Amino acid sequence: MPDDSVPRTLRTPEALVAAGLLPPDRAAAAAEVARRYAIAVTPAAAALIDPADPADPIARQYIPDAAELVTAPGEIEDPTADAPFTPVKGIVRRYPDRALLKPLLACPVYCRFCFRREVVGPDGGLLTESELEAAIAWLAATPAIREVVLTGGDPLMLSARRLGWLVARLSAIPHVEIIRVHSRVPVADPARVTAALVAALETEKAFFLCVHANHAREFSPGAAAALRRLNRAGVVLLGQSVLLSGVNDDAAALEALFRAMLRHRVKPYYLHQLDPAPGTARFHVPEAEGLRLVAGLRGRLSGLGQPLYVKETAGGGGKVPVRGA
Repeated sequence: MPDDSVPRTLRTPEALVAAGLLPPDRAAAAAEVARRYAIAVTPAAAALIDPADPADPIARQYIPDAAELVTAPGEIEDPTADAPFTPVKGIVRRYPDRALLKPLLACPVYCRFCFRREVVGPDGGLLTESELEAAIAWLAATPAIREVVLTGGDPLMLSARRLGWLVARLSAIPHVEIIRVHSRVPVADPARVTAALVAALETEKAFFLCVHANHAREFSPGAAAALRRLNRAGVVLLGQSVLLSGVNDDAAALEALFRAMLRHRVKPYYLHQLDPAPGTARFHVPEAEGLRLVAGLRGRLSGLGQPLYVKETAGGGGKVPVRGA
């Protein structure tokens, strides 16, 4: 029998209401959202939310809202244009020297602003054995690829055994020099960062883990322990964030976020302009405001705390720095 005393990931509006994270009068609208977009709030993420604060920045990232069903002008289902740059299932190649590998499309939490929100979900979108072998074979047969970025979904949702197998297979490709993993797990579900999972990341290749966090409060004691475990194993930690209205769109919030990263030995790497996925308009921050905020960090933070403010170019052209007019 399952142990009902063990906190579980909240996956339905009813569960969010029962946990006090969603007002009952918003449950019907949230159910409409859930029919289109996945919901998941881990116990670790739920513990960071202040239910008494209607503007809580952690809740805003994870709790469904009726506004998600309104598609604003300019919003598109595939804003980063993954599909046109997919030579085989699971691979995205927008740059000559690197490629994404998406072994699964499951995440510990589902961000309400996610640019892949149309495809991620609890069914996992896990590549079959033959699909994964085909993806690895494509990487091995493409010598221009020097860097493989494991993303999804969240690669750290794989079992330690499966993750270790995948890292070993990629490490065995001679022309692959760098392996990078993008993950929310260390802050959203830090208990998953076990000794076995950390050991699975061992490789002689250059290895980087990009931790996605958008608010300083995400660096909980549990997250701190997970990041310390990774750091002690020699994993180089980078930070990536999305500029989000109501979450981190003021100078104090950004400064606190990047200082929190540095305290936990995470180098701020990218601050992303929001990708225009359907139903994400409530998170949009104009680029001019983003540039003002980034400029305001100069002189308040050392160069170590200054990420590059970037955006995706139309049609899958890749990331470029956001520049003023």
